[in-house]
Amino acid sequence: MPPPPGQASARHILVKTEAECEDLKKQISGGADFAAVAAEHSKCPSGKRGGELGTFGKGQMVKEFEDVVFTAPVGEVQGPVKTDFGFHLIEVTARS
Repeated sequence: MPPPPGQASARHILVKTEAECEDLKKQISGGADFAAVAAEHSKCPSGKRGGELGTFGKGQMVKEFEDVVFTAPVGEVQGPVKTDFGFHLIEVTARS
């Protein structure tokens, strides 16, 4: 079921360094499972859920994160995206 209008669903992996973020992106590009990589490496509690953040609207996430979620192609891993929390790999799973 698609998210309500103006909403998106996404998953992410949060790490401390840009280099680690780049390395994990290469692993995923090479066929590693996003959810498994999130569970093993993400510093965010969402890592336990494969990085799943659920559905959210504009204004609920930090700007740098939101800019990617509401513009990037669905199903493509984006990043590294730097925020005050660290570096993220973000995959938009649905958007309306």
